[in-house]
Amino acid sequence: MKDDLDRAEQAARAAGAALMTHWRARDRLDVRAKRRGDYVSQADAQAERILRQHLLRPGEGWLGEESGALPGARRWIVDPLDGTTNFLRGIGHWAVSVALEDRGRLVLGVVLDPVRDEIFTAHLGGGAYLNGQRLDPAPPAGFDTALFGTGLPFGDMDHIDDHADDLRCVLPQSAGVRRMGAAALDLAYVAAGRLDGFWERRLRPWDIAAGLVLLREAGCRVEGWTAEDRPEDSGNVIAAPAPLFTALAGALRR
Repeated sequence: MKDDLDRAEQAARAAGAALMTHWRARDRLDVRAKRRGDYVSQADAQAERILRQHLLRPGEGWLGEESGALPGARRWIVDPLDGTTNFLRGIGHWAVSVALEDRGRLVLGVVLDPVRDEIFTAHLGGGAYLNGQRLDPAPPAGFDTALFGTGLPFGDMDHIDDHADDLRCVLPQSAGVRRMGAAALDLAYVAAGRLDGFWERRLRPWDIAAGLVLLREAGCRVEGWTAEDRPEDSGNVIAAPAPLFTALAGALRR
């Protein structure tokens, strides 16, 4: 597993270095809309090519946001640039996300924030780390002092009412909710204790795979909209440190 983790870190850093070059000259990028509110540029494409070159070996599978799927029992799941809209707007909250799935089980996760030079890493049974320092997030004193993260639909997504109801249930009871626009990094922030919990519906595997490993290895509880719902299957995520999870899930599972 250490060899896989080293490979994932090196790949993320190589992709991150390329992205930083584009970040400094983002006004010269060619940008197109995949759908309303969802953008892609040559920065995303180049970063994914770099990840693939560093990670993919014969017989391994692949799932990337920009390059699609390749079957394999061991499968790399990558988002070369999570938070593309932030990136293009000059908002420094975006990340490279790399996860490894082995026979349907997520076993490794790396989330790199190149702007802040922060790398979040975890592998199954090995704990979660930020720049080599182990993560062990302490829950807040109560729900009323908790700061949560979430995501909101964009474009023509049809489940905006669900999110509005979520906010009505959580905001009045908590210290606040942040919508920062990069789910992989938001999940890493929960693992690090910067956010006290996170929820979102209908995310894609590359948005959450690495973050799920980080959360579980940091000791957080992670479920979907039911206890039996696996976020990696459904894309629905509710996550928080165990002492806070029941209250957050109770507010959302109305």
